[in-house]
Amino acid sequence: MAVISNATTIADAGAFSVNLGSMVLIKTLTLSNAANASFVDGASSVVLDNTYSTYIFKFINMHPVTDTANFLVNFRDGGSAFDATKTSTAFRSLHDEADTETSFAYQPASDLAQGTGYQLIAQYVGNGNDESCSGTLHLFDPSNTTFVKHYISKANSYYANNKSNCQFTGGYCNVTAAIDGVDFKFASGNIDSGVIKMYGISK
Repeated sequence: MAVISNATTIADAGAFSVNLGSMVLIKTLTLSNAANASFVDGASSVVLDNTYSTYIFKFINMHPVTDTANFLVNFRDGGSAFDATKTSTAFRSLHDEADTETSFAYQPASDLAQGTGYQLIAQYVGNGNDESCSGTLHLFDPSNTTFVKHYISKANSYYANNKSNCQFTGGYCNVTAAIDGVDFKFASGNIDSGVIKMYGISK
């Protein structure tokens, strides 16, 4: 007979058990007119090493100073700059408030091919009082020095021209060095306001 204990372990007459892990809040950044938001291993109580096998970043109501700004992310691979080499792919779905425009398409302008620049994860975010973007970024096994470091992002933005845009992005940092930093920013202008939470998933 199966038994569930504390929602983390499944056991059958002592034959086996599965630890589903737990989500641990590591750091919260509450932003106001900030150029960027950085999470660097060892700085300001940030842990970005082999303590966890997966890290999750929740960005909530990121509001740009500049209208139609793209929200971006990049990764640091041991140096001082956020410039890890990345290859990625992206697609989006879109629908406007007037119910006159819909689309679902691959986004070649949002992907990278061995690029070191910032990765787009939310598109054309409006700067109106009620406009913003929110979403989630997963970073897998960043301290691994054998395999590439995969990331997946899903975000929804309130387009500057009153559209809902759901952006899906996935890729990998094509480096053998560990990833020890993650940086978020808008492509133009500061982050007027927003919250980013960093979690670790226990092994």
